[in-house]
Amino acid sequence: MTTFDAVRIVAAREIRVKLRDKTFIWSTVVFLLIAVGATVLPGMLGGGPASVAVVQGPAATALTDAGLDVRTVGDDAEAERLVRDGDVDAAVVAGPRVLALDDEPSEVVNALSVRPAVELLDPNAVDPALGFLIPYAFAFVFFITSLTFGLQIAQSVTEEKQTRIVEILVAAVPVRALLAGKVVGGTVLAFGQIALIALVAYVGASVADAPGDVLSLLGPAIGWFLPFFVVGFVMLAALWAAVGALVSRQEDIGGASTPMQMVVMLPFFAVVFLQDNPTVMTILSYLPVSSPIAMPVRLFTGDAAGWEPFLSLVILAVTAVATVFVGARIYEGSLLKTSGRTGFASAWRDREAARLTH
Repeated sequence: MTTFDAVRIVAAREIRVKLRDKTFIWSTVVFLLIAVGATVLPGMLGGGPASVAVVQGPAATALTDAGLDVRTVGDDAEAERLVRDGDVDAAVVAGPRVLALDDEPSEVVNALSVRPAVELLDPNAVDPALGFLIPYAFAFVFFITSLTFGLQIAQSVTEEKQTRIVEILVAAVPVRALLAGKVVGGTVLAFGQIALIALVAYVGASVADAPGDVLSLLGPAIGWFLPFFVVGFVMLAALWAAVGALVSRQEDIGGASTPMQMVVMLPFFAVVFLQDNPTVMTILSYLPVSSPIAMPVRLFTGDAAGWEPFLSLVILAVTAVATVFVGARIYEGSLLKTSGRTGFASAWRDREAARLTH
């Protein structure tokens, strides 16, 4: 059996096990529901355009052109009666006057008002609400995915140590192939979940008639987020597997994984709270732990030059290679030690233990 075949078998096993895991299935369902709710429900709960009763004339034409639900009536008395009966939201009668029950119908008032000419000095500026939500979405997706799947990788490694299954596995495949299979399997699952959520969110936005310019702004940022996510997740996944190999009981994972949790959390909070600081965001977009979030955000806001994502991705890839090497060394040196928690220094020194046993 070649190393490639061993990696493929281990990765396939990880994927099959996880696809049968109810926690993974239900978490995916919850994320999908959130995606649907965020894109479809606002339009549904908005109730559509206001309905207004009006006598046929210029006012009716203006209201129709504004996209309101216009109900033509014979006279003002009938229009007022429809408002009192709750059949329409408002009515326009002679004067002109706008009638409503208990809330001023701003849509109707705006449709009848004379709008002054408007000149946009910065037409390409990002909407403030969108400018906050998009960075938060990028940060949240990378944070929750890295944390969730990273912990699952660590728990899988620890479970195999605790049940002594790992001794059978290393007798069949090389230790590094076992690690590579786990990393590949976790990456495929994480990327697949995100791709499914993105697809559902896109379909939901289409159903809800989201403005086309929103998707055009997101295009380059999402396109770069995908390779940054994959490389960044591989970098972290190898370390999560090493964390799982350092302990022999599931109860000890929490303490051993605290440094990794901080590595994942800090970039999330940094991008969310410091996204308005261009200098800090530039620095974060080149730091490997935060570049998978910060660089796509800077591309979305238009603050990054065309060459910057290439350089940032190269730095991230080089760091990922070095991190995978470190993770593999710790993984090899601690995987077969089942008598309590293994220290980092001890695992680093005894990296050849698994090979000798194998």
